[in-house]
Amino acid sequence: MQRYTPLLIDDGHPCRHSVGDRWFVDETYVKVAGVWRYVSRAVDQQGQIIEGFVSRRRDIASARRFSTTALAKHFAPIEVSTVRAAAMANVIEELIPATFHNTGSTRATGVNATTVGGTPASGRCAGLKTDRTASVVIRGHAFVRDLRRGQYELGVEIAPVYRLATALDELQLAI
Repeated sequence: MQRYTPLLIDDGHPCRHSVGDRWFVDETYVKVAGVWRYVSRAVDQQGQIIEGFVSRRRDIASARRFSTTALAKHFAPIEVSTVRAAAMANVIEELIPATFHNTGSTRATGVNATTVGGTPASGRCAGLKTDRTASVVIRGHAFVRDLRRGQYELGVEIAPVYRLATALDELQLAI
């Protein structure tokens, strides 16, 4: 999984739908080597996962790394909704000052729909040993979730039940 997941994600990237202009950012937790880590996630208004980031701390430096990574891959949004994250508010004001920052308590519920039981579904596996492993597993989970939901131009003409299998068959031809 550690070796091939990034390759699948890279090969599927050209087929990905464009990211929306409204982002919902939230944080959750996952246990890595017995220690809780913060997982920041950004989701657009269509429910497509934009970025996931694992960090040891919930501070401005981590928020800045997360935001610069997301902005390097996608254009700046017109609105970012967070749930009272002070570090993220500072970073949004610094990096994308023209963006409206909404701190409504229920606006980031799009991110919560990408989790299971309060932690990313990928956190329920046998055990994540390193931050890199956690990052790859979380990115892989987001990739498969977005494939199933039709966020890629892979297998979209197929019934949703068979969409993932068909999409992976189409990716196999690209590899």
